[in-house]
Amino acid sequence: MWTQDMFGVEKPIIALLHLDAMPGDPGFCGSLDSVLAHARADLEALQAGGVDGILFANEFSRPYQCVPDIAMISAMAYIIGNLRAQIDRPFGVNVVKNPIATIDLAAATGASFARNSFSGAYVGEYGLFSTSSGEAARHRMALGIPDMKLLYKVNPESDAYLASRDLRVVARSILYGGFADGLCVSGAAAGSEPDDSLLAAIYEVARGSGVPVFCNTGCKQENVQEKLKYCDAVCMGTAFKGPDGRVQKDRVSSFMEKVARIRASL
Repeated sequence: MWTQDMFGVEKPIIALLHLDAMPGDPGFCGSLDSVLAHARADLEALQAGGVDGILFANEFSRPYQCVPDIAMISAMAYIIGNLRAQIDRPFGVNVVKNPIATIDLAAATGASFARNSFSGAYVGEYGLFSTSSGEAARHRMALGIPDMKLLYKVNPESDAYLASRDLRVVARSILYGGFADGLCVSGAAAGSEPDDSLLAAIYEVARGSGVPVFCNTGCKQENVQEKLKYCDAVCMGTAFKGPDGRVQKDRVSSFMEKVARIRASL
């Protein structure tokens, strides 16, 4: 499976690096230097703690936009570009609610993978939005990055399909298109774990396809052993943070030590 080739381990742990609010966002602190300093400190803690990959996301660009400001995307590229020499493992990007901007950012920064809602039509607190896997796959090709992996969200956090759909059917439909490189199964919000039965059902749907299933939210020290039974990789961020919202190396190290013991028993 490509996850083992890319990250060098079975069941890799990909850490979310949640960027502070960007210029133009209501929560922006007024200093891009401060945003960069926080991102650098979090990156150092994540890598020193032993995670297998990094996923940069504009978590605090709230309220999110289906068509994000160019200033915000440019700021993300600026931050990642400044950190590029420091990144020593595979990394990916996620511009929340905008799959095409995510692919653009991946091309600009040299990311190895990108996560987003690359297919489906949804409704939520941010209104209605629809995406097209055909557009995403063609955009990746047009930018000359066919090997950059696309991680499809089977069920985006906090949003629902316009028409109620069995998520096993959704997963089969995504796989049928042939261009998804990963299936991400989420809980109801960032930091909320997906139900084990749902994760197991999607894992079973993808079995034999060569497409890995990611536990996309809510993995933590207390449940990682159970979650890893039903997925090929994990994307996580909240569990690594301290009360101040910054990544704590000790939390990362403790978690990764437990993952190493689980991997040794596989």
